Amino acid sequence: MSVPARTVHPVNLDDLQWQISNYGGVPPRVARLLVERAHLDAAVRAAVERGEWWCAREAVRVLRARGHYARARSVVEPFAAVGSAWARDLVAEILIEEGQVDEGLELAYPGDPGRVSDHACRDYAELLVKAGRVDEAISVLAPRLREGWIAGELVKMTKGQGRDEQILALLEPLAAEARYNAIHRTGDFSLCFVQELLATVLERTGRADEAIRTLGADITTDHFKSQSTLTYYARLLARHDRLDELRTLATGDDANTLLDIYADALRDRGRPREAEELVRKFIATTDYIGHRAYLSMVLLKDGRLDDAIDIAAPAFGDYDCSNLLAPLIQVLEGRPEDLLHLLDHPAARAQENHPEFRSWWRPTALARLGRYEEAIDLLNQAPPVWWTDPDTMPAHLLNLAGHTDRAIDHLRTLTSIEAREDLGELLIEQGRPDEGLAVYPTAAEQRAAREARETTPLGDNGYSLEPPF
Repeated sequence: MSVPARTVHPVNLDDLQWQISNYGGVPPRVARLLVERAHLDAAVRAAVERGEWWCAREAVRVLRARGHYARARSVVEPFAAVGSAWARDLVAEILIEEGQVDEGLELAYPGDPGRVSDHACRDYAELLVKAGRVDEAISVLAPRLREGWIAGELVKMTKGQGRDEQILALLEPLAAEARYNAIHRTGDFSLCFVQELLATVLERTGRADEAIRTLGADITTDHFKSQSTLTYYARLLARHDRLDELRTLATGDDANTLLDIYADALRDRGRPREAEELVRKFIATTDYIGHRAYLSMVLLKDGRLDDAIDIAAPAFGDYDCSNLLAPLIQVLEGRPEDLLHLLDHPAARAQENHPEFRSWWRPTALARLGRYEEAIDLLNQAPPVWWTDPDTMPAHLLNLAGHTDRAIDHLRTLTSIEAREDLGELLIEQGRPDEGLAVYPTAAEQRAAREARETTPLGDNGYSLEPPF
C-alpha cells in the first residue's frame, strides 16, 4: 500500500470542526484503543503531529487521571489556540483540577450570559460546579430553565451539592406551568419533562412518598404530556416497592408501555416465573411486538436460547424495527455457535434472502469458528450490498478466523480510505501503533474522499433515492 509521507500538521479550525461533527480522523473508538493498549505516547504524537482531536481527548483523559496536568494542557492547547470552544473548555477543566480555578474560569467565560447560547451557558455552569461555585452555576442557568433540557442539566449537575431545596423552589412553578399546559392542551412542550425532574429532586432528598403522590396525581388525571413521565413514574413506584400500584398501572390501558417495568420489578424480587407468565399472557391476548421483544431478550439473558427464539420467531419477517431477528443476532454476534443455531431456525431461514444474512451474519459466524473458506464461499455467492466493502470484507473474515497476518497482508494490497482505516486499526490492535497511525488516513484525507463522492440524489420527500435511505 502506498501511503503519503507524514509531516507535522497545523491544526485548522474548519477541519477540526469537521473531525468532531463526523468522528473523523482517528475516531474515538480507535483513539481509546490506543490508550487502552498502553500506547499513550503514540496518541500524544498523533494529536500533536496530525491534529487528531480524538487522540488528544483520550490522551488528556489519561494524563489527567495520572495528575500530569502540564502535559495534558500542552496536548490540547494547540486546539484551543485556533478557537475551538471544546478545546478551550477542556483546558479550563484541567486548570481547575490543577488548582488554578480563577484562571480556568476566566478562560472558559463565554461572555455576557444574555447574549450567548444555552449550550455555552450549560458548559460554563458545569465548570463552575467543578470549581465548587455551585450557586454561581445556578445563577447562570436559572433564567434559562424554561428550556426544559436546561432544567434537566441543572438537576444533574447539582446532585449531591446540597442545593436541592433551592432547585425545588425553581422547579415548582415550572411544573405547575407544565401541568397547566397539559390540562389546556397547549402546544407548548418545552416544559414537558419538568414534572419528572421535580420528582427526581424530591426523591433524592428523601421525600419519595411526596414525589409519588405529586406525580401520581398528574398521572391519574392525565395532566402530563410526555410518555417519559409515565415511564418515570412507573420506575419510581418500582424503586420504592409500590408493586400493587405499579401492577394496576402496568396491566391497564398503558400495558404496552409499562408491562416490562412491572415484569422487571417482579424479577428483581426473585419472582421470574410470575413475570414470564404475565408477559406470555399479554402476548397471547394482544400479540404486541414489544412484549415479544422484551420477553425474548429476558429469556436470552437467562440462557434459554431456544425459548427466546421461539417467542421472537413470529416477528422474524416483520418490517423494519418490528423484526426481532436482528436484535437477537446482535446479542449473539460473539457466540457464533448460538448464532448459527438461530440462523438455522426455519423462521430465520425464511429470511435468507435478506442481504445481511449471506453478506454478514452467517459469514462472520463461520469465520469466528475458524471456517474461513466456507465464509468466503458464502460471501462470494451473496449479491453485493452497499454497506459491505467486497475488497475489505475478506480481511475482516480472516481476522475473525484468527489469520490476522493474512488479513494485514490483504489490506496492504488495497489503497482505499476504508482499507487504510481497517489496516490502521488492525495494526494498533496487534500492538503496532506507529505502523497503524502511519497508514491511517488523516481527517483531511477522509473529508476530501467523502466530498469527492457523487452527491446522493434525493426524492421529492427529501429522502435519499439510494441507500442508505
